[in-house]
Amino acid sequence: MAGKKRESTLQIALSNQEQWEEALSTKGLLVVDVYQAWCGPCKPTVSLFRKIKNELGDDLLHFAVAESDTIDSLMKYRGKCEPTFLLLAGGELVAVVRGANGPLLQKTIIEQLAAEKKVLSQGSERHVIKDEAILEDEDEIVPVQAQTEDEELVPAGKSYTVAIIKPDAVAHGKTDEIIMKIQESGFEILANEESTMTESEAREFYQHREGEEKFQELIQFMSSGPCHVLIISKSDEDEDVIPAWREFIGPTDVEIAKKEKPESLRAQYGTEVLYNAVHGSNDREQASRELAFFFPNFKISNESPKDLTSVRPERTLALIRPDILKDKKDEILQSIRDAGFSIAMQKEVMLTEQQVQEFYIEHIDKDYYPALLKQMTSGPVLALALVKDHAVDHWRNMLGPASLRQALSEAPDSLRAQFAPNDSDINQLHGSSTPEEAKKELNFFFPVEHTLATIKPDALEEHRDEILEQIQGTGFTISQIKEANLSREMAEEFYKEHKGKPFFEQLVNYMCRGPCLMMILSKENAVQEWRSLMGPTDPTEAQKVSPDSLRAKFAKSILQNAVHGSSNGEHAMEKMKFIFGDIDLDRIVHESFGETPETSASDISKNADAQEEDPEQDGS
Repeated sequence: MAGKKRESTLQIALSNQEQWEEALSTKGLLVVDVYQAWCGPCKPTVSLFRKIKNELGDDLLHFAVAESDTIDSLMKYRGKCEPTFLLLAGGELVAVVRGANGPLLQKTIIEQLAAEKKVLSQGSERHVIKDEAILEDEDEIVPVQAQTEDEELVPAGKSYTVAIIKPDAVAHGKTDEIIMKIQESGFEILANEESTMTESEAREFYQHREGEEKFQELIQFMSSGPCHVLIISKSDEDEDVIPAWREFIGPTDVEIAKKEKPESLRAQYGTEVLYNAVHGSNDREQASRELAFFFPNFKISNESPKDLTSVRPERTLALIRPDILKDKKDEILQSIRDAGFSIAMQKEVMLTEQQVQEFYIEHIDKDYYPALLKQMTSGPVLALALVKDHAVDHWRNMLGPASLRQALSEAPDSLRAQFAPNDSDINQLHGSSTPEEAKKELNFFFPVEHTLATIKPDALEEHRDEILEQIQGTGFTISQIKEANLSREMAEEFYKEHKGKPFFEQLVNYMCRGPCLMMILSKENAVQEWRSLMGPTDPTEAQKVSPDSLRAKFAKSILQNAVHGSSNGEHAMEKMKFIFGDIDLDRIVHESFGETPETSASDISKNADAQEEDPEQDGS
């Protein structure tokens, strides 16, 4: 006999195969919210279903929730985190809706109920479907799709804005409810991606607020958990979505929002100024920058004068030379920010003559080169990666003519004229001439390095999320990742440099006892940065000299020391090829930034005589 069905006011709860089969015999239309135990049913839709039921008052309309984990017929819906609603009639599937899309759900329910009434009263044919999303070799069909590299997200003629559902609202389970309200209010969601920002990413995103009193608190909050980043538009091509969205979310201050705009999202879901639930772009230029930040492959479908057809920011290199760096640095940086540039990266370096020669190789035969060489090696240089639409042209326009005399006479408001030195004919600011040159010059000062990192079996089982969070929080890009169970032969090959040492057998046995997580980490100076983050091999020593390191926090012993890392660049390349095969690392990293890989210039930060560390301290 089937187990007794537990009934709520509106939805029948189905928790086993017998209850499911009994529910299929229900006369009329059955709307089933399929869920997994770990996330529960989609609560925000309950009020919508109650509203539909009350308005229609139809005995042929039924609602249920079904736990896929315990119902064999719903096995293929396990492992799906998106809300899924199955509409069944006569025991057959007639429609599927994915996502908490209120208007679509209501429309589909009303249409399918009308169709089922015709089947029952007139003998019409029932239109049965298959759920394409769970069939092999079929593409997933969802109402709101994630972005792909070549996808055209915004049709020509539409304005758009970036919206963020912040960590506080996500943590309290309000995401689906907020998305429903957005759609019910006439906004279109063109993209919806979950994203967890690192502190460095949050700092870059909010750099225009760096001077504010609670800036650090804002950064910590925005990197504290996942957000949902949306691209919002309006169906009416002539309506500007940005002011409409800002009106909809309400004032930044939650208390003001509750008084002046009680129906706004911030009034309903925010708790204070920082924890105000949602974000919206202030204007089109900000929307453009934010769109490129979260969706680097974004493009508009057709060029149109109405649209921002060039929304993808460019990067360019800026150099502040030694003569003015110490006294004028802050003033110049402020001018850069005031002009709308974002500073993606910055680094102060001392250049050798050889490095200056390589960077300015096309200028070596010029009369001014000796003076330029002398100046560039006289003290530290500040290298900046600037980001903005058409950054190369905008920065060069701000700089003014390369000749100081010409800059002073023809462009007195240019940066080169404003910051001209008293005792030199060499201008004090550099900018790339073309986008192609900018890529090469940026790679000269900010070369990306790769290293292999491993989370070992016991640490993977017990501390996986904490370790990954710390890796991303310190600015690493995880370019490749895979979980692997090492065979004995693989473990012996992986640690072949330790063969013959007393601990070798123990090490191999330990590494084969469960899955490891293998990663390629990418960052400037990645090998040494990863070794610093790991800390000393001995966790006791790590706790003394590097208490914030991974081994200080998560290692149990010298053998079970949580993580592994390569000792140098050559060792890293060998191990990456062993685990991941022949892969194009430059292509992978550049694609993560939405760029095309270029030939690298020399690594200015690499020591000419890099010493290989003792393999015994290799992180075994």
